[in-house]
Amino acid sequence: MDYKKAYEEWLNNPGFDEATKAELRAIAEDDKEIRERFYTDLEFGTAGLRGIIGAGTNRMNEYVVRKATQGLANYIIGLNGQGKGVAIAYDSRHMSPEFADFAALCLAANGIKAYVFESLRPTPELSFTVRRLNCIAGINITASHNPPEYNGYKVYWEDGAQITPPHDTGIMAEVKKITDYSSTKTMKKEAAQAAGLYQVIGAEIDDAFIAELKSQVLHLDAIKEQQKNLKIVYTPLHGTGNVPARRVLKELGFENVYVVKEQELPDGDFPTVSYPNPEAAEAFELGLKLAQEVDADLVLATDPDADRLGVRVKDKDGVYHDLTGNMSGCLLADYEIGQRKALKGLPADGMLIKTIVTTNMADAIAKYYGVGLIEVLTGFKYIGQQILGFEQTGKGSYLFGFEESYGCLIGTHARDKDAIVATMALCEAAAYYKSQGKTLWDAMVELYERYGYYKDDIKAVSLKGIEGLQKIQEIMETLRKDTPKEFCGYRVLSARDYKKDVIRDIASGEEKPTGLPSSNVLYYDLSDDAWLCVRPSGTEPKVKFYFGVKGTSLEDADQKSAAFGEQVLAMINGML
Repeated sequence: MDYKKAYEEWLNNPGFDEATKAELRAIAEDDKEIRERFYTDLEFGTAGLRGIIGAGTNRMNEYVVRKATQGLANYIIGLNGQGKGVAIAYDSRHMSPEFADFAALCLAANGIKAYVFESLRPTPELSFTVRRLNCIAGINITASHNPPEYNGYKVYWEDGAQITPPHDTGIMAEVKKITDYSSTKTMKKEAAQAAGLYQVIGAEIDDAFIAELKSQVLHLDAIKEQQKNLKIVYTPLHGTGNVPARRVLKELGFENVYVVKEQELPDGDFPTVSYPNPEAAEAFELGLKLAQEVDADLVLATDPDADRLGVRVKDKDGVYHDLTGNMSGCLLADYEIGQRKALKGLPADGMLIKTIVTTNMADAIAKYYGVGLIEVLTGFKYIGQQILGFEQTGKGSYLFGFEESYGCLIGTHARDKDAIVATMALCEAAAYYKSQGKTLWDAMVELYERYGYYKDDIKAVSLKGIEGLQKIQEIMETLRKDTPKEFCGYRVLSARDYKKDVIRDIASGEEKPTGLPSSNVLYYDLSDDAWLCVRPSGTEPKVKFYFGVKGTSLEDADQKSAAFGEQVLAMINGML
């Protein structure tokens, strides 16, 4: 069906409500807008759904949510798993509570019990809840750090991680089978509750989740020593982190936690930022202002669904430094593994897990402590998959896992990034180092001195709409067909094509498999410990160029990285 026919179908089908039709009639003269809304179905991919809220097949709305949920329900029933139930959480975005209920009532109409949180909750708590309630799956209504006009729908499986093969492809296939939106099932909430198919959850799960976080603390002694001295500024960026982050810090004894008032309360408009991303400098403007007023040791920001954490730390001269996701991840990895070794010893099969676009400093940390290193595809679900493998085989002990996109997991209570536990752990680490007369910045500098001056960055270009998606594919295919001999003055030593499952040594021509699932990703190992990775974003209309260099000092690494970044942008512009 072409986009105009799909548009007319939505206008004339009695299965669509009047508000939806009114929204569509308002764009009757805008062919480009009609095309964008109806040229395709919003794709249910390996990360679920994510798109702009509005009427149409290529938008987030109740019909698209119900279609996705019906597909999930059909898959669950096909596995005879309908007796176990599905946990549902949602964030502070527009339509999040409504989408959660649309999903819950579709499940209930299919005879599958839905456990729905009473109010917004962070992503890691949803992951925790799936396992806590012995559910077959979980649904999280969130678009993470996307702009305000977006929302999304993530599916988790019974291990608490986002869906991976074979479940992702199985669910996607069931969703694609549904061509008639009116064929999806639903029922009234009152009837679902009366039938025991819709249960509201809240405080009991919260208490268990916070208890799990607190069990990960290594140096309660340091917290008690510094609880009156350490000053922490925190912002939830209008999202879900406010209550759990403040609660866990308070219960551990931190007395000086200052919350950015302008960003404290949930607000789907995210009025203080252009988009609520803790990777962006603007997200810290208000937090840094407050930090300077109270002379805070560190500033922490969680994204709306509280799975990513942004960090600023103060040095002894009062200057605040930005810690990238790679930097904060390495700081926490070294602290968690190093202190566990000192206090308890490390298991012989201990493992540090990172994604392929994460800094090579992680490799150096693993080598220093004599633990194994596992590299997985981009996406924290693959780290969760490794934890499940450890449990199923009895081989491998999870120590720490992180990815460059500001996400890590301490402990195995969840199987997704957890910015609440990361907030707790960074404050603990700050107290520990402060008890030794050090700042977190001192600790970061010590890592560079011990492991090497690694500098990692990312450049991305947004290419929206149909033409944008085509251009992204053209960039990938151009690089795939003709491997460059060098990037930015660094020789290409080997090229990995994860779509073709091949690693090719440039000098010898020898090829071997990547050993990882198929993914549209290209990776280049370069001379002088440098690297470059190219991949389309799984959640935004972007193509991303990740890269890393190693310098002889912080200044040298910064200069090399800046030069590399400029040449990457020049290369991208040359392809557009």
